[in-house]
Parts: sequence; C-alpha cells; structure tokens
Amino acid sequence: MVPRLRSVPRPALLPLSRLLAVSRPALWVNTVGTLITGLWLSGHLYTLHLELWALLLYFTLPFNLLIYGLNDLSDRAEDARSGRKGGWQGARLMSGEGAPLLTAILAVNLPFLLALAWLLPPAASLVLALSAGLFAAYSVPPLRFKGHPVLDGLSNVAYALPLVLPALVLGGPVPLLPLLALMAYSVGKHAFDAVQDIPADREGGTRTVATTLGAAGTAFYALVWFTLAGALLWGESRLVALTLWAVCGGMALALSRMPTPEWAARLYPLSIVSPWLVGTVAGVQLVYLLARQG
Repeated sequence: MVPRLRSVPRPALLPLSRLLAVSRPALWVNTVGTLITGLWLSGHLYTLHLELWALLLYFTLPFNLLIYGLNDLSDRAEDARSGRKGGWQGARLMSGEGAPLLTAILAVNLPFLLALAWLLPPAASLVLALSAGLFAAYSVPPLRFKGHPVLDGLSNVAYALPLVLPALVLGGPVPLLPLLALMAYSVGKHAFDAVQDIPADREGGTRTVATTLGAAGTAFYALVWFTLAGALLWGESRLVALTLWAVCGGMALALSRMPTPEWAARLYPLSIVSPWLVGTVAGVQLVYLLARQG
C-alpha cells in the first residue's frame, strides 16, 4: 500500500481590510504626496504618462504594505508592548498572521516592481529600487537599520526619493534643494516619532536614535534637522520654509519643554498631519503662481 503524502497547509489569505490596516492609510501621504509634489515641481501636475499613473497606484497600498508590513513583521515583540499599535497608528499582528502577511507583501509588490522596471527609464527604476531597498533594510535583518542609532533615521531619506521620479520619467531637471530638504525633514520626523516608542524599544533591546539620545536629546536632534530642511527651502519658498519651521520646529520645541514619551505620543498626531499642513501651503502657493502665469 502506497503511503499517503501529507499535504502542507497553505497560509490563510489576509482580507483586504487587514492589509489596509497594516499599510497605515493615514501615512500614505508620505509616498503619494511626495510623488505628486514631484509632479508639481516638474511642471506636469496633469499628465497622461502611463508610467506616472502606475507609480501613483503603486505608492498607495502596495508600497506602504511593503514599508509597514515588513516593519510589523520585524517588530512584533516591541509592538506587543506598544500602546499605540492596534489602531490607526499601526496594526498589531495576531498569531498566525506572519506568513500570510509576508506572502501578501511579495504577491502585491513583485508584479508592480517588475512592471515598473519595464515601464520606467533606468535611472527612475534605480531610484525606485533604492527606496524600496532602504525600507526593507530598515526593518529586515541582517542590516536592520532600525537597530543602529542615527543610521535608523538616515535611512528614512527613502521617503524623499519619489520626489525625483517625475523628473527622471519626463526628462526634466532634478529638484535638488527640495529633495535635500525633504530628506532632512524625513530624518527629523523619524527621530521625533521614535521618542514615543522609547519604553517599548528599550524593553525589547532595540537601540534607536531616541533610546540613545533620550527624549530631550532627540527633540534637539530633530529640531536641527527641521531647521536644516527649512533653510534648504528658503530660496525656493520662504512661506513654505516658515510653515515647516512653525509646524515641525514648533512640535520639536514643545517636546523639548516636556521631554517624555507620553508627551511625544500626544504630539504625534501633529507629526502625522505635518506633511498635509506644509504641503497645503506649498500647493496653494503653486496654484497661485500658475494662475498668475496663465
């Protein structure tokens, strides 16, 4: 009698609602908004280019699932002790969700990345790959930049890279100063946001820029990066620079006056909306300039 082979159970599929929760829709502005800002700076806000529409679609659920899904998989121990996970600020993975989530990340991202590699010019494909690679390296061993103080924040320049994709696709000049400003802002914002996680990260043995510098030191560190970001934008738009200083510099100063993880958590919603606030000022100014030129 031939023995029956035991079938290996396939991991259950996660519902779309769960994938959306993991991808943190409240933070999609950091990817979608950056690409749209790049379109504004390129002078082609309204475009019919297939490549840019494909990028716009990719920077919604797929790319954010890559960013935050890998992060959640790697930070399950810390997230279990974090009071802010399990809601709009990020999912808390349940038992048995690890393998299905990894399957979903690969199934959603690989087809997009292959299609975009075929659609995009080589330089744009390289920038996209670099951004995705940095986000993966931030969370996933052996590099796991999150566990290396200062390097954890510097790797967040990946958030700024989509800004140059429209220029690379359309063949225009790369907006260097806005790119550098957004990189500085991303490093500062990462440091600021990490303060609220100091207790969970220390308990889990994860060394970050925030656990190393402490709440007060990290508030000053973030303030330096926000100041640099505004300075880089000064020649482009004084109004946008002043708005960034007021919003981001203001929240860093507020944290420095009461440097505790609890106060950082209360300030976190302001950090979440800071791209919307600064981006709205930039957008209104751009629309005004376009109207005057018309």
